[in-house]
Amino acid sequence: MTNQSILIQRADQARDVDDTPVNSSDNRNLNQVSHARRRVLKGGLGLLAGPFAASTLLSACASREGAPAAFRDSPRPAIGFKPVPVASDPGYDRVDVPEGYTARPFFSWGDPVESGAPEWRPDAQNTWTEQALQSGQNHDGMHFFPFPDAPNERGLLVINHEYINATIHPDGPTVTDDEQGRRVRPLDEVRKEQAGHGLSIIELRKDPRGDWQRVYPSRYNRRLTAYTPMTLSGPCAGAEAMKTVDDPQGRDVLGTLNNCSMGVTPWGTYLIAEENWKNYFVNRDTTDHAERREHHRYGIAAGANSHYNYWESADPRFDATPRADQPHGGYVNEPNRFGWVVEVDPFDPDAKPVKRTAFGRIVREGCTCVQHSDGTLAFYSGDDTRGEYVYKFVPEGRFDPRNPKANRDLLDKGRVYVAVYHDDGTGEWRPLVWGEPGLTAADGFRDQADVLINLRSAADAVGATPMDRPEWVAVNPFTRDGYVTLTNNTDRGVDPDQPVDAANPRPENHHGQILRWREENRHPAATAFRWELFLLAGEQPPAGESWKTDHQYGTIDGDIFASPDGLWFDPEGRLWIQTDFSDGKSVYDAMGTNQMLCADPVTRKVRRFLTGPSGCEITGITATPDGTAMWINVQHPGISYPASDGKTRPRSTTVLITKNDGGVIGT
Repeated sequence: MTNQSILIQRADQARDVDDTPVNSSDNRNLNQVSHARRRVLKGGLGLLAGPFAASTLLSACASREGAPAAFRDSPRPAIGFKPVPVASDPGYDRVDVPEGYTARPFFSWGDPVESGAPEWRPDAQNTWTEQALQSGQNHDGMHFFPFPDAPNERGLLVINHEYINATIHPDGPTVTDDEQGRRVRPLDEVRKEQAGHGLSIIELRKDPRGDWQRVYPSRYNRRLTAYTPMTLSGPCAGAEAMKTVDDPQGRDVLGTLNNCSMGVTPWGTYLIAEENWKNYFVNRDTTDHAERREHHRYGIAAGANSHYNYWESADPRFDATPRADQPHGGYVNEPNRFGWVVEVDPFDPDAKPVKRTAFGRIVREGCTCVQHSDGTLAFYSGDDTRGEYVYKFVPEGRFDPRNPKANRDLLDKGRVYVAVYHDDGTGEWRPLVWGEPGLTAADGFRDQADVLINLRSAADAVGATPMDRPEWVAVNPFTRDGYVTLTNNTDRGVDPDQPVDAANPRPENHHGQILRWREENRHPAATAFRWELFLLAGEQPPAGESWKTDHQYGTIDGDIFASPDGLWFDPEGRLWIQTDFSDGKSVYDAMGTNQMLCADPVTRKVRRFLTGPSGCEITGITATPDGTAMWINVQHPGISYPASDGKTRPRSTTVLITKNDGGVIGT
């Protein structure tokens, strides 16, 4: 098998590896949850009043006034564009938007970021040291941070780089087998791949003609990679399970991995969510792997190699096999140092990123903030694997806009909760706190740090509801209702550990769904909520048919789509939905390529706003405070985008969308 063939095979398998369920708990069915533990909501749902969040946050941590009592009480957002059709041509290699709009490639893999960066080479011959100064690959979650003196003319765009593709090397990766049958990689290639991960921060401004341009060079422009020094903070910093041969204090870690969705704080920092970090490590001691829940419960490889990339052959940090002859077992604890929320100050290029361990360690998809007028905050995250859970973190302290320094430590103390969805439309947040039932020393948890490092096991122990791949969370800026995308789950109703239930009602779920909830009294710290299915994605059923007769059908009113992933509310209350399905699989033929849609949260009417190139995922979304410029990401296009000439190496790209009349996007 050639190197390129190996790479293509690995790329085809990557999605399945990422989503392989590892939840062997017995949290099977909503009807099996003990009735004694159910909490029925009492009384009416009160008004959540509060000021607008700062303009840097928009709906990322909003608390807008005005909210009566039911799910459909949101003001009707203006949605005025003519939908674009499905893009069904396998050779489709562009981005289409509605009439009256323009979409142009804005920032692509390999573009210069830090000062001194060379230009991107179409033959992929840039070295790893050059890649560390350029945009990484696979753009994902992002946010626009405006400058206060010119919020709609100047800002910083912060962009996650989730993982790397074969295209990062001229002819794909060099992979050989050693005498033990293990895959081996050259160090320079591994370093380049590590440099292709992480984060880009770039300055933007409007030019005299009113067009957005990148500012280069800029003191704010910055790259983070898989080897950037970072600090561990919170309850797990310094814990024995965080110590390695290189870091005997357990307080410093190199790099961030698989950065997918994100969050923003009210004090203007960016929160990275570390997702499929598990696939970068291997523990070859099968006995130890089976006994070490912080490895096997997260799906870390137990064979000859990690699931992909095989970095362990060149960088010992990624070989988590225990070493009795090395302090702290060598790197057996290195995987414990990933899966966290990483806080980054985009306006301070010298600030060291901080991994906030109070959030707990999962395969994290996003960290969406909601703020109450009393200063209480909550941050919502999904654990993006089939059969995993939805979480909430509530800081112990309250946000005080008059005391910025105190706010910097808010994320180090607080309480983590996991969601339980009852079949009567009520739900509860169960605390993941050491000493509570199921989370004691007798249950195998040593302390709160152990609970947080093994958050999946803790959630198993308290009876959380397994979900259909929980991904992005968005919060309605008017009602504070939370929405979560459940992308798909082909194991639902097939695996005996994942029977259908009210929140995940469709067996062999290829198309996914969006669920929404409202906290009791609309307070972020509530431990009870009401929930409903906002929609089931899928094809339009013919007359007399429904998703109950054919699981390819959905409940969409309007333009069809599959596998909702990215999710975002703009300040006027439009719900933007982005998709991630395998557009080469026949089950998705009706959907064409991946797309972005706009939904009215009141009527649930859906319109298709954008279609992307063949082979891509549409992900990441942000806008200027006035809504006249929007950025979205085209991740891993399959042909030649953004050159779209049929021959140039494809590049993950951030796309700028504007309305030709200068108006608000979506109207």
